[in-house]
Amino acid sequence: MLKALDISTSALVAQRTRLNAVSGNIANMSSLTDETGKPNPYKAREVVFQTDDTMTISGASGVKVAEVSLDESEPLYRYQPTHPLAIQDGERKGYVAYPNIDLTTQMVDALESTRAYEANVGVMEITKNLSRETLTILA
Repeated sequence: MLKALDISTSALVAQRTRLNAVSGNIANMSSLTDETGKPNPYKAREVVFQTDDTMTISGASGVKVAEVSLDESEPLYRYQPTHPLAIQDGERKGYVAYPNIDLTTQMVDALESTRAYEANVGVMEITKNLSRETLTILA
């Protein structure tokens, strides 16, 4: 029973990491500069999960975060020649680079992560109830 709780706990931790990444992406949809203040639009974070074979029970395995990668897609360019961060020369002169983050995709990811989190909490409740009933029968 404890192994089942460990597997659900690993999923909770992984989904929390994913939800943190999604919330960071949504919060930075308008960030046009990097940490140093240079014009460099925010790059979305994407969480990649991996099977955790160290916790396996009856064919079920845990999950862990393999990596948090940066979305390397091209930023969105908007023509705003009077903007202070507009590109000053080259083929994109007068354009401002915005993060390439789709709010709809981020909201769907957040909803999916929340549902997976809730499902794992439910599994933990069922496991806890089964343990309690087993102890009642044995006692």
